[in-house]
Amino acid sequence: MTYNDTLIRASYKQDIGHVPVWYMRQAGRYDPEYRKIKEKYTLLEICRQPELAAEITMMPVRKLGVDAAILYSDIMNPVASLGVDFDIVKNIGPVIDNPIRSKADVEKLRPIDVEKDLSHIMETIRILDRELQVPLITFAGAPFTIASYLIEGRPSKSYILTKTLMYSEPEVWQLLMDKLGDMVITYVRSHIQNGGKAFQLFDSWVGALAPKDFQIYVLPTITRIFAELSDLNVPKIYFPGVSSGELLPTLNKLQADVIGLDWRVSIAEGRKRTGGKFAMQGNLDPYVLTAPMETIKRYAKEIIDEGIAEPGFIFNLGHGLFPEASLDKLKELTEYIHEYSASALKQGK
Repeated sequence: MTYNDTLIRASYKQDIGHVPVWYMRQAGRYDPEYRKIKEKYTLLEICRQPELAAEITMMPVRKLGVDAAILYSDIMNPVASLGVDFDIVKNIGPVIDNPIRSKADVEKLRPIDVEKDLSHIMETIRILDRELQVPLITFAGAPFTIASYLIEGRPSKSYILTKTLMYSEPEVWQLLMDKLGDMVITYVRSHIQNGGKAFQLFDSWVGALAPKDFQIYVLPTITRIFAELSDLNVPKIYFPGVSSGELLPTLNKLQADVIGLDWRVSIAEGRKRTGGKFAMQGNLDPYVLTAPMETIKRYAKEIIDEGIAEPGFIFNLGHGLFPEASLDKLKELTEYIHEYSASALKQGK
């Protein structure tokens, strides 16, 4: 079996025979086989078992025929190495025992030690590097998104405590951004050294900020992360999460290759707002997958047609898969994306 590097080539705006596709949360609860595993183990317990985490990572590649695997992990995993106690609670998400509320709390965060605390994740990546015939995407949570959990103590809709610290104590905020930026840089570098073939920086909740505040309080750290990882010869993806369309014009100096879009901004508009600098990734609304197959294909066709109008496009969802999604529909959608895009690209040449 030959290695499928379509995602790599699309990330660099090179020629492709079909549009590559992967799905955020593609290793997850929509799969009955995965649900059975979760009856026995928690997410964090699975992450500590490299063989099992690798198997779950590979399941959607085998079942759906996607063009990339994404590491089975959680954005909170590296935070444990900083000395933060947390749990992933069912139907809630990350819950922090002692949320960060002061300068002293931030100063207590220690530097990440990948070898000592996260060797199980590196072993999972090494197994996948040996087994996969598609690129392995690894990932990290971006500093704002991680900070929001650390400060709020759990997922939030208002981010009131996060914004209070950001506005009221900008020096403490910057210290936290610096520490989390260092964590991301060290963590991602270790991923690539151990066999990761691309990485995505998830900034799931940064769309909660006004563009001006994003530029002042967050973008300098994001810029530093991509600059310090620019020597890594792999595609670098930034996903600024949901409701982030107004932030896109501020990203044009990032040393990233791909920008992920949610469904609120079209692929064509995403290119326009980022000055055509990046490959685009996205952006089907995940809940379109509840529709009949012919409706799903109609939406996918519109996205593909916009995507292939210029070089550099990866099909994905605008956010992660949800538990009620149909595995059969995802398989059919993946086949459709490959077949339709291959035909459309051929006609365009």
